[in-house]
Amino acid sequence: MKLTGLFFGSFNPIHVGHLIIGQHVLDNADLDELWFVVSPHNPLKKKSSLAPDYDRLHLVQIATDSNPKMRASQIEFSLPQPSYTIDTLAYLEEKYSNRRFVLIMGGDNLVTLPKWKNYELLLEKYTILVYKRPHSSKTNLENHPNVTILSDTPSLDISSSLIRSKIKKGQSIQYLVLPVVLEAIEKSRMYK
Repeated sequence: MKLTGLFFGSFNPIHVGHLIIGQHVLDNADLDELWFVVSPHNPLKKKSSLAPDYDRLHLVQIATDSNPKMRASQIEFSLPQPSYTIDTLAYLEEKYSNRRFVLIMGGDNLVTLPKWKNYELLLEKYTILVYKRPHSSKTNLENHPNVTILSDTPSLDISSSLIRSKIKKGQSIQYLVLPVVLEAIEKSRMYK
């Protein structure tokens, strides 16, 4: 049975921080693969600030193409919106009975987990791998038996909102995204 890590996000756009964390998780957890699950609509975020779904998916695809253990997933595009992690997991388990799924999230998401739909069920049924985020608070959930805090996670204070802001200001995002992602963003004039 394949052990598949699910890294959910808007990836608006995907940046080197996402990829570095993804590789860190692959290196430090016993996963066979890692899927970047592009969320069409996170119920805790405004949809209006998102680039089109397939544009974000394309950026994740080209960013992960060179890594055989990473892939982009559009699984939530065909599910009801907004996307709830528990519903996506139920769908994935039905569709991929040969895989066991593990959640990957930042420390900031672990803090807000009690706001998620059926969060108790998530904690009960799934392993949750947590990477530390700059400025995230502590929570008692860190002590839950199904929660593993990854040590030595590279701490990068890079965000997709910072990248979008720099693009709007006409500033360079070189080194914040992979060269193929930079080229695709510039060509499409995404976020302008």
